[in-house]
Amino acid sequence: MTASYRYDVEILHLLVSPAHAYFGRAREGAAVVPTTDAEQAAFVAGKGIVGDRFFGKAAHMDAAVTVFAVEALEAIAADLGAAPLDPLLTRRNVHIRGAQLAPLFGHDFALESGGELVRFKAGRPAHPCVWMDAKLAPGAHKAMRGRGGVRCQVLSDGVLHRGPAVLVSPVPLDPDRAGDSTLLSPSRLP
Repeated sequence: MTASYRYDVEILHLLVSPAHAYFGRAREGAAVVPTTDAEQAAFVAGKGIVGDRFFGKAAHMDAAVTVFAVEALEAIAADLGAAPLDPLLTRRNVHIRGAQLAPLFGHDFALESGGELVRFKAGRPAHPCVWMDAKLAPGAHKAMRGRGGVRCQVLSDGVLHRGPAVLVSPVPLDPDRAGDSTLLSPSRLP
C-alpha cells in the first residue's frame, strides 16, 4: 500500500465476540454472548480477529472485521433524539474516532497503534440488521443505514491497542464528515 495521508485517530473499542448474538434469532431473541471490549486485539491476515465469531470463516474472509466511526453512532443518537447509544451493541469490531470511512471503500489502509501496524482492505459497507431497533433504539436500523461502518479483510498480522492511533490512507478523508451517511439525499449533498 502506497499511503499518502495520515490521520490521528483514537481506537475507543475493540470488540471481540466468540458467537453471534443477533444472527437468525428472531423468535428466540438476542443470544446472551460473552463479548469483550479488549484493551488489545490480535489480527491474523486472511482470518480476522483471534477469538472473534468471524475468525477463519470462509464466508467472511473478505469482511471479517468491521471498522466503525463512533461519530456515526453519535449522529444516529442525535437524529433519533436518543441518549448516547452503547457502541458495543452495534457489534462492530473496531470503533475509531477521527476519520471518515466511506472514501476507503475498495482501498487498502492501515491502523497503527501501540507501535504496531495492521493493514486492511476496505470492502463493502456494513449494513445494520433489524436488531438495531431493539438493541440500540427505536428507529436505529434505518438511521444506521449508510453509516454502519466498513467491512474489511485483514491483510497483515498484528495487534491493535485501544487509545491513540494513526489511520494511514491512500485517499484523502474528511474527519469532519465521519458521522455522515453515505446515503445522503440530493438536498444534503455538499
